[in-house]
Order: sequence, then C-alpha cells, then structure tokens
Amino acid sequence: MPPETSQQVINDIVWRACDTFRGTIDPAQYKDYILVMLFLKYLTDLHDDKLAEYQKRYDGDRERVARAMGRERFTLPAGCDFHSLVGQRAADNLGEVINIALTGIEDANKAKLEGVFRNIDFNSESNLGQTRERNSRLKHLLDDFSDERLDLRPSRIGERDVIGDAYEFLISRFAADSGKKGGEFYTPSQVAQVLAQLVAPRSGDRICDPCCGSGSLLIRAGKQVGDDNFALFGQELNGGTWALCRMNMFLHGIDSARIERGDTIRNPRLVEDDRLMKFNVVIANPPFSLDKWGHEEAGHDRFGRFHRGLPPRSKGDYAFISHMIETTTADDGRVGVVVPHGVLFRGQSEGRIRRQLIEENLLDGVVGLPSNLFFGTGIPAALVIFNRAKQDNGVFFIDASRDYEDGKNQNRLRPEDIERIVTTWRTRKDVDKYAKLATIEQVRENDFNLNIPLYVDTFEEEEAIDLGAVQAEIERLEGELVRTREELKAAMRELGL
Repeated sequence: MPPETSQQVINDIVWRACDTFRGTIDPAQYKDYILVMLFLKYLTDLHDDKLAEYQKRYDGDRERVARAMGRERFTLPAGCDFHSLVGQRAADNLGEVINIALTGIEDANKAKLEGVFRNIDFNSESNLGQTRERNSRLKHLLDDFSDERLDLRPSRIGERDVIGDAYEFLISRFAADSGKKGGEFYTPSQVAQVLAQLVAPRSGDRICDPCCGSGSLLIRAGKQVGDDNFALFGQELNGGTWALCRMNMFLHGIDSARIERGDTIRNPRLVEDDRLMKFNVVIANPPFSLDKWGHEEAGHDRFGRFHRGLPPRSKGDYAFISHMIETTTADDGRVGVVVPHGVLFRGQSEGRIRRQLIEENLLDGVVGLPSNLFFGTGIPAALVIFNRAKQDNGVFFIDASRDYEDGKNQNRLRPEDIERIVTTWRTRKDVDKYAKLATIEQVRENDFNLNIPLYVDTFEEEEAIDLGAVQAEIERLEGELVRTREELKAAMRELGL
C-alpha cells in the first residue's frame, strides 16, 4: 500500500496555491477558494477510487458498476469533476465553468451539500478581477491542485481531518496578516481534545455546537464516543464557515449531521415543535465577549433562555452559556464552553447569573488554560463545565496554565499536559498547586467569584536565605577587592604613573 499523503505536502500545495490570490483579495478570504478546490479534488479522488474498485470487482461490467456507484454516499455528475475542470482550464469563461460544476454537484447531492458552494463565486469580478486576470488566476489554481503528490484517496489520507487541518494551517499563517480575529471560528485541536474528553460523550448521545465554526470541535466530540451511535448538530452564522463545516462533515462520512446557518442567539434554528431541541452534550468556543450580541431582543426571548438574568449589552459570554444550558437534556445534560477569564469573576448582571448557576449546582468545574493557545488572541482562556447529573455539590478547579510547549507564534498543549488535565478531572481529587475540589460554601465565601487562584494555591515559597553565608561571601569579595587595588597601585608605580 502506498504511504499516506502527508499533511506537509497538502500544506505546501495549499500555500503555493495562495500565491494565486495575493494582492487580489483579503488574506482572510483565501481559505474559501482554496478549501473549496481542495474539497472538489477530494470528491474526485474518492469517486475515482470507488470506480476503480467496482470495475475490478465486476470485471468491467458497466451496468453493475453504474448500479454500485449509484448506491455510494454521493454522486459526481459527468463534467463536474476536477479532471473536467482541468481539461477546460483554457476556457474564456473559466470562473463560470467552475461555478456550473459546483452547482451540478450540489443539485445531485441536495440532502448533503445543498448551498455549500454558493457562498463562493469563482466568477466574481470584484474579488478575482476582470475576465483575463480572473481566468489566469483560476488556471493557476487548477494547475496547483493538479500536483501529482496531492492524492486524496481514502487510502492515502486515512482518517485525518484534511479540511480542518488545512483550515487551521491557513488561519495560523494569515491571522496576523489579515488583522482580524483569524481564530474566531476555529478551536485548536489540543483544546478541542481536552474539552471533548471532559464532557465525556457517550453512545447514543445527541451532541451540539451552537457556534460550530468549521465543525472540528463537533467532530472531535463525536469521535470521543467510540462508536457510530451519535448524532451531531450545529449552527454557524458566517456563511463561508458554515460551508466549510458542511464539507468537513462530508469529508468525515458524517452525512446525517444537521448544520444550520444563522445567529444562534437572535434566531436559533435547532428547533422542533416550536421548542429548542435538547442535547446530551453541548460544546462551543463562542466569540469572546461579543458586543451587540442581541441584548435588545433577549428581554422577550420566546424560548425563555435568559430567566437567570440578562447578560450585559457589550459582553455576550453568558448569553451563549445560557443558551447552551437551556438546550441540554434535564437528566444528563453536559455543557463545555471556552471562555475568557472575565466570565469567572465579573460582577453585576454576570455575577448574578453566575451565582444562580452555582446555587442550582449546575457548575461542575473550571480549567484554566495557558495563554496564547488561540489564533488571533494571546489572552488566556478557561474551560467551564456544567453538568445536570453531578454526583457532588462541589466545584472542581484545575490550574493548567503553566503546563505547555512554548511556540514561536502560539503555545501548544503537549500530550502529557492533556493527559494530566483529563486524569485529574476524572479523579476529582485535590492536587497540590494544581487542583482543588471546593465546596459550595467556599465559593459563597468568595462571593461566587470563580477566579482560580482563590482556590488553587500556586504560590512557591522562596528558598530560605543563609544570612551568615551571604555575609561571609561579602567579606571575601571585599578582601579580594582590597588586594586587587593594591596590585593595581603597585603596577602604576612601576610605570611611573
């Protein structure tokens, strides 16, 4: 069996393809065109792989091969594959040719891919320039993805998240250049791994991410189940990112995932019988302290999500938390959310909501993470876990802020750091200078402030100073100084100075 196509090869080709768009469109938009083309190449390679398999199995019997291909997960209409586009790369209307091919794929796979490609216009004059320039750029793009090293057949890419990994690669390279919050819709894989293990999805669970971004956090939670008996749901506001999520799900064979597009706070779309759907696990990395999140509408929310209080107008963190908790199942619902540290201690309306959640014994624990883990922001974040089936009335705190690998642009959690967090969380026992199971009474005494240093003492005592030894060292140095001065004077006298 040939070796897998390495992520480095994919990244190199993706990065080279980006040269096609430099100076033409904003770096933050590169990923839309690049990843759609990567996905089309994947669909084509997967189709070719299956076609070759059935031709061999049925000894070239066209009718049986066609029948078998018709039962596959997706249909790739004639003329809509990557090879056909490469064959037409000299066309005068190449952007239109690509758009027509993508529309054909959507129409042939409406249940799984409808609307996915229509957010990206390969014939856009405003983005890609006038006809001649646009055709030249798109031809270069097709040539880049024709690289013979880019083999995306399942036998060559394995179970890896190709779209998600390439998306992360692009964000990491463009976040600084674009001047935008490049990581607003992507959770680093190490953080996603920790969060998925802390909420512990089980077989049969319905799992939801109301701010699902490219879907990698949802997929990570699904894989944590250990079998295929789970259902994924998500909602995403950004149209381009929603499309990437749909592609990501398809790439992982999760065809039944329901991914809605829209504003989760103002217009939740995961609804059945005019009520919010309920999930066993709800996880998310919402935008930190979002301004203008929908405060005006929240006071008369028809789903009653903000009965514990309205979050402040300029910080939407508790709006997302409130939504997530209200969408959990009553007997076993778990919530895992990435938050800025201000969520742990800010007062007024946020303090009142936090107090209510603690008094209801919903808060399971808080994990403090190192700084500079996320794209686009260097501030440290925390994981906050809620659980409707808690076995005690305590709040478990972990300070994992000092365990990480230093990186040039970003820090990373190492496998041993992840293992320590997860193992400590599951044992739920105190660890000196690392973890503390605090009682509700202790939290009350701190006025429901969840700032981790209030509970986990990380103070390191300084080594005792031996004053006698210090004094002796000073005297020794002073003696050496006196001798050195005398030697210097003698040398100067010899020189007649």
